[in-house]
Amino acid sequence: MTDSSSINTNSANILIVEDEAAIRTLISFACAAAGYEVVCAENAIEAQTIVDTNPPDLILLDYMLPELSGVDWLEKLHADPKTKHLPVIMLTARGSESDRVRGLNAGADDYIVKPFMPRELIARIQAVLRRYQFQKQTGEDSKNTEVVCGPLTMNEASFEAKVDGQPLTLSAKEFKLLLVFAKNPERVYSREMLLSLVWDNAYVDERTVDVHMLRLRKQLQGTRAENLLQTVRGLGYRAHVTE
Repeated sequence: MTDSSSINTNSANILIVEDEAAIRTLISFACAAAGYEVVCAENAIEAQTIVDTNPPDLILLDYMLPELSGVDWLEKLHADPKTKHLPVIMLTARGSESDRVRGLNAGADDYIVKPFMPRELIARIQAVLRRYQFQKQTGEDSKNTEVVCGPLTMNEASFEAKVDGQPLTLSAKEFKLLLVFAKNPERVYSREMLLSLVWDNAYVDERTVDVHMLRLRKQLQGTRAENLLQTVRGLGYRAHVTE
């Protein structure tokens, strides 16, 4: 995989995981025309082999795949420390709210419903790659920088978050969202502000914020930081430190 700190968002390596040949060809053509290097897999097993041997810069992943579904494979990717920060966009015909929520909860950085417009697909790929590039660069510029918020400690360089020394398993987007609150406890952030800071306002709605906040609260449940994130009625969210 290309070092994220030097990714050219128009020449990244894209892994397309799609079992329907016609759709796979269409996506491949759109990505190649935009200057991306493309590799394809028909199922999650084949895709895992590619990730293990030559990790891509970003994955375009179908929800429904033979043998192992795309969303189940995504959960496995994000449970593995080696691949949990790998950018993934789900590209699928499943467009119900429950499907979107499950995909985002599994760790997807974006969720695109078929049919799609090639120009929109490329724009959303670029947006995700830019965010990851920024996260990598800011992490390198702040080596050994730790942010402490009550019992929560976050290291920007290593993308590590711990509560009382116990690590949390977070996706890159969850980490960045939690970091916003940890850096500015007591400050209230609207959903619109969080979309701008974490998602760069790229083709996602405010429900995306709520989904990720719910996931963060589940991660903190049972720890001394379980009440760290608070909803401020009518305004948004904040981190509140009680000690």
